[in-house]
Amino acid sequence: MTVISDPGILLYPRIRKSPYFYASRKHGVALYSVYNHTYHPRHYGDPVEEYWHLLNHVTMWDVGVEKQVEITGPDAFDFTNMLVPRDLSKCKIGQCKYVFVTNADGGIINDPVLLRLGENHFWLSLADSDVLLWAQGLAHNAGMDVQITEPDVGPVQIQGPKSKDVMVDLFGDSILEVPYYYAVERELNGMDVVVSRTGYTAELGYEIYLRNASRDGAKLWDTVLEAGEPHQLRVIGPCHIRRIEGGILALGDDMWYDTNPFEVGYGFESTWMVDLDQEADFVGKDALRRIKEQGISRKLVGVEIGGPSVGSYNDGAMIDVFPTYDGDRRIGQVTSACYSPRLERNIGYAMVPIAHEQLGTELVVETQHGRQGAVVVEKPFIDPEKNKPKQLDQNPVSA
Repeated sequence: MTVISDPGILLYPRIRKSPYFYASRKHGVALYSVYNHTYHPRHYGDPVEEYWHLLNHVTMWDVGVEKQVEITGPDAFDFTNMLVPRDLSKCKIGQCKYVFVTNADGGIINDPVLLRLGENHFWLSLADSDVLLWAQGLAHNAGMDVQITEPDVGPVQIQGPKSKDVMVDLFGDSILEVPYYYAVERELNGMDVVVSRTGYTAELGYEIYLRNASRDGAKLWDTVLEAGEPHQLRVIGPCHIRRIEGGILALGDDMWYDTNPFEVGYGFESTWMVDLDQEADFVGKDALRRIKEQGISRKLVGVEIGGPSVGSYNDGAMIDVFPTYDGDRRIGQVTSACYSPRLERNIGYAMVPIAHEQLGTELVVETQHGRQGAVVVEKPFIDPEKNKPKQLDQNPVSA
């Protein structure tokens, strides 16, 4: 029997296409995955080169896979506040929030960026799970007066230190006044967009959410490319080396339906992410209160892993979790890992028993190169205060 190490991905009508699918593939997509039932470019040949370009210049990503769940109607605020553990009475119109969508057991169904566009108008910019169906089912069961749809909206990410220069060329100097985790409505060459100071890099960056995306996707793509040319803009895939360095989690790897916010480091100290004192009776509130009182049995920790490079995470080198051991006894798994070119070592996240969460705890991790020594370390690995993405703000706020 022969194992084909790189079997490719089938392109056919059943898998959805991003509004930028045909534009982004012209740049030489080397690898796709499927995310929210949609083809997603993962890289364009060399994820490490893309990483360095992100750090030094400016990059554009096709993230049309970030489907939006739009919630409107008279009960939209109350419903959305029921959907997430954050207290949305603290979210201003025009503000964005990183949120969890939790189930009745306190598990994480999704970790979207929430955009509040009006008093009763919200977008949830999704990670990879079917929140549209979950939200529609909850609204139907609750009998609330809301409309829950997937609008014709497609985002692109503009990330890197020169992103501000590209955005000024597109929207004028006023775009620099948008604070971290806020959004504004803009018009661009006849296209309606929402621009937010958000991103998946822990670098300075923006997302442009295009309305009527199925009609105007190619137009927006070409408009951004033209503005970016003087600033060395390059089309890349999502940079997982940088998101791992920056402490950004990935749904489906670092957390899932059976993982709660306390286990991944949100809730005990970060009470803004899980606000058990708020009046709203959000889904999972009783379960999360009980978990907080009883404590957790496992925790997602940062690890440094010895041995040869484990790759860039999105290059096909890490095809499964890495089993994690205390001696010869398996105790957990590394959920995301990469080789950091700046730190010159393998780094990642490991879900381990709470008894193994202390900094300096020695572990053994089985990578694709065999068993390697590892040690529990602080995360994020770089810029823990997120000074880079907040650098334009005089009084930065939390995400």
